[in-house]
Amino acid sequence: MADEDGIFWSATEEPHPARDLSRASMRAVARGDKQAWVALFAEDGFVADPVGPSMFDPEGHGHHGRTAIAAFWDTAIAQAERIEFHIADSFAAGDESANVGLIRTFLGDGSCMDAEGVFVYRSAGGGLLHSMRAFWEVDRAMATLRQAD
Repeated sequence: MADEDGIFWSATEEPHPARDLSRASMRAVARGDKQAWVALFAEDGFVADPVGPSMFDPEGHGHHGRTAIAAFWDTAIAQAERIEFHIADSFAAGDESANVGLIRTFLGDGSCMDAEGVFVYRSAGGGLLHSMRAFWEVDRAMATLRQAD
């Protein structure tokens, strides 16, 4: 069942700083709150979504610093009409949490797409994220493109 913010969480509820930050990140994205999402990252934080070269990051170096993270939002996240998170499991160790599941993106043309993967969040301490790295395959996600129900 989804919470009020479009997060379908079937994983452990055990508190952990990185897991808690991952959920805060997902809530901000699902609400469309760019300012809250960018503010979760440390000044030197970074996003790699997906990890490696992609249409959002041709060089595959990630988006480093809050200005680049905000630009990533404008290029990738803002294009969605709605985003849901379906998290089946979560593994926390050290200062990181790896969430397993899928991100369902609804587009303005009535279509949707699922990106299955592993989404790794690393805490920088002080309630901030050092990084968010999303391991998913663009071709696999594109193969799920369909009209939304």
